[in-house]
Amino acid sequence: MPASAKNVSDLHRLLSELVLLRGHEQWTPRLLGKQFGVSEKTIRRDMKKLASTGFGVTFDRSKRGYKLDASTFLPPVQLTLDEALSLIVLCEDVAGRGQVGLLEPAIAAMSKIESLLPASLKADLNQIMDHVEIRLARSGSSSGENKIFEQIRGAIVKRTVLRCRYKSAKGVEPQRSFEFEPYALWFGVRAWYAIGRHRRHGELTALKLRRFQSIDPLNETFTRPPDFSADSYLGNAWQMIPGDTEYAIELRFDADFAETIADTRWHKTQAAVRHPDGTVTLRFKVAGLDEIVWWVLSMGKHCEVVQPRELRERVREEAAAMAALYPHVRERVGEGRGARHPRRHRVD
Repeated sequence: MPASAKNVSDLHRLLSELVLLRGHEQWTPRLLGKQFGVSEKTIRRDMKKLASTGFGVTFDRSKRGYKLDASTFLPPVQLTLDEALSLIVLCEDVAGRGQVGLLEPAIAAMSKIESLLPASLKADLNQIMDHVEIRLARSGSSSGENKIFEQIRGAIVKRTVLRCRYKSAKGVEPQRSFEFEPYALWFGVRAWYAIGRHRRHGELTALKLRRFQSIDPLNETFTRPPDFSADSYLGNAWQMIPGDTEYAIELRFDADFAETIADTRWHKTQAAVRHPDGTVTLRFKVAGLDEIVWWVLSMGKHCEVVQPRELRERVREEAAAMAALYPHVRERVGEGRGARHPRRHRVD
């Protein structure tokens, strides 16, 4: 390799090492060597070069890794076309269009990043942007919800107990005030939720932010369980409401829906089995039945519950109640003299 090319390669590695050190304090010589495909000896030499030229690189013996002083100046981040495209699309299509509420700061951050992009990269992005789009379930947010979000986020950081008033999903008047220990904020499907301990109920719960009527911080702190995480709370819930009992779910989908069903990841425990007749069986381990009942019903006649018996019975009861709403609908398309059967459209 010519000397000039090697120097450029070494410089690029040194700058990349600085970026990594700024974001993480556990970069040992072994991990850095593996990251850049060089020896640990080369990494140690790199760190000495950086330290000798004024960058605040030090070795933390307790963590056995290098760290970078927070005041160290770093060069602007150089993004590839794919990296810049992914950031802009996520910010504009997800945050900018209100598909996930309370992400307005992401748009401001993206504007700052865009202002630093090279002209050639901006030109390439402008050609691609109109042909890439993401559509999720829309949520939206209000100024009141934004305020609730900030209050709960601050309480999570400071571990402050909150006195809250909350309106239930049934639309009744706000319940009497209660004390709440917020552990985490979580976005699910269309809304933000605060997960934490409801002191009056004495249990963990998820509360939708837009239903909070008022929040007042108390002069009291709480201790969050060290093993808490949003994942541990949700467990194997179908979406966001974990039940007390875990069920082995088995569903059978007809050939019309089989391909779409099998190609989509509906749940983290999902396992699909395709059959020679074109149908597909989906199996899950789900905590609670309340949410999956409605999902099964949304599939109509294309989905049959094989097990458990409890889910099969609940779906049957709901379907019967739905049918009872239409007692006078007897006509079928194509009945009667001279009637023509509608053409069936194929969807691939």
